[in-house]
Amino acid sequence: MGLIESAMRLIFGGGRNAVTETVELFRENTDRGAGRAATVQGQAMTQMAAEFRPGRRGVFDAVMDGVNRLPRPAMALGTLGLFVAAMVDPLWFAERMQGIALVPEPLWWLLGVIVSFYFGARHQVKAQNFQREIAETMTRVPEVVGNVAALRQMRAGSPGVADTGPDAGLALAAVAPAENPALEAWKAGRARAA
Repeated sequence: MGLIESAMRLIFGGGRNAVTETVELFRENTDRGAGRAATVQGQAMTQMAAEFRPGRRGVFDAVMDGVNRLPRPAMALGTLGLFVAAMVDPLWFAERMQGIALVPEPLWWLLGVIVSFYFGARHQVKAQNFQREIAETMTRVPEVVGNVAALRQMRAGSPGVADTGPDAGLALAAVAPAENPALEAWKAGRARAA
């Protein structure tokens, strides 16, 4: 018995687990790895929240947001302007289009790359925001369905809509006379007339 106990103490003694420590030399401990990943993710989210906290934006951030919003409207309005120019002054438009015909093809490729990256990134951000909004909306569906059902029960055509049910206090409050200034004024007017 002493030999087995000594062997077990050698392997597992001192509050250590030699088997676990040996395996961790060749394979990462999944629990500890998940803990480290959660810590890194939490720190990244904290940093991102600090960067985009409302109220901490300066003049530079506001100007850059304005500059980032210019290309799309500028391209859309510029294209519409070209259509208007083609109808108003076809010769002026034809002269400008001849100038565009002289633009080398590599420059067109560069313009295409820049525009596709700009609009592609915007599209991805908008798509992610849209997915998040859809998920938020879907979480409110049961509440909305319940509200709609309650509202439908309150329609005047619904039988028993004003039924107080087993609530005696509510039934007595429904038939108790209340103060009615218009009725009192009518009664006073009739009393004066009589």
